[in-house]
Amino acid sequence: MHPFTREHEELRNAIRQFLQKEIVPHVEEWEQSRRVPREILHKMGNLGYFGLNIAEEYGGGGDNPLAEAVLHEELGRINASGFANTVGVHVGIAMRPVYRFGTEEQKQKYVIPGVAGEKIGALAITEPGAGSDVAAVRTKAVRDADHYVLSGNKIFITNGVYADFYVVAAKTAPEAGHRGMSLFLVDRDTPGFYVQRQLDKVGNHASDTAELFFEDCRIPAGQRLGEENRGFYLVMQNFQWERLMIALQTLGTAQASLDLAVDYAKTRQQFGGPLTQFQVIRHRLVDMAVEVEKARRLTYHALDLYARGIDAVTETSMAKLTATETACLVADMALQIHGGYGYMNEYPIQRAWRDMRVTRIYGGTSEIMKEIIAKRMGLVP
Repeated sequence: MHPFTREHEELRNAIRQFLQKEIVPHVEEWEQSRRVPREILHKMGNLGYFGLNIAEEYGGGGDNPLAEAVLHEELGRINASGFANTVGVHVGIAMRPVYRFGTEEQKQKYVIPGVAGEKIGALAITEPGAGSDVAAVRTKAVRDADHYVLSGNKIFITNGVYADFYVVAAKTAPEAGHRGMSLFLVDRDTPGFYVQRQLDKVGNHASDTAELFFEDCRIPAGQRLGEENRGFYLVMQNFQWERLMIALQTLGTAQASLDLAVDYAKTRQQFGGPLTQFQVIRHRLVDMAVEVEKARRLTYHALDLYARGIDAVTETSMAKLTATETACLVADMALQIHGGYGYMNEYPIQRAWRDMRVTRIYGGTSEIMKEIIAKRMGLVP
């Protein structure tokens, strides 16, 4: 069972055709250049792919989380996580909280051009001393008349070099801990803001990841997102969708890894026949298929609950945990089936193997997912 309608499947076919034609032939080129061309993002915006879960009045196709879910899963299927991250962070992580919690002025300024692909966003929370512990953020925003003065730095920020605007978490009442955090919308050209460096990652090369600095940035009070000192709760509210998005993308890549392994095993000749003549290979492929299907069922179940407005914190945490762990396992097994060729850059399985590893870290580590589930089970005092 899955939650998608015939219309969603028609959308899936359209997105899949677009990605195969416009993205897949250029993946390696973009990986080498460490950048996704703006033109392709404009094209996706023009086709409506950035507004699948945004109301029509802001240029979208209507509030439809299942439609956006189709996009994220198909992005994963093409085994181009650098590109998928660029799109996913903009659509589901940066633009989403502005759409949900922003003022009308903020939506006009960021959501409408964001849907069109004219402005690209990033979410800036993580700091050198604050990763999974979001409440440990030390960047400060001090009120000064009708402005805030923002000071601090962020690290591991996807789209950090690329973005036009940033949703930034900062402490407006440091003594209050997580109850003293606020969110701010910072434009790229704000005086005092600068990109310190682009980070050199193991994988996901087409997606830029940066370290950011804010040195006495004066931010108009109207650029605060939501109420003062409520930023932590806004971040937590968006985490369910972010984790579902990650689960869907990694589920797509897990399927892609399985497909690559099956195709290779059917065509690779060893000892007078294809690899599939060996029971150990056939059974390993079956094991991989079972794991992917288990992750799919759990992810679709969590998605269905979320789309119907049902509390799904436990299920989305399970989906994120299971899909990312599965994607890493299946990619590793698929590379093993490829043998020495799998370790060569000319074979795409190596990209899935490299790119999937970080999914067990960002968006909440696997260990954090287990802690959330443990709390929901009543296991934490």
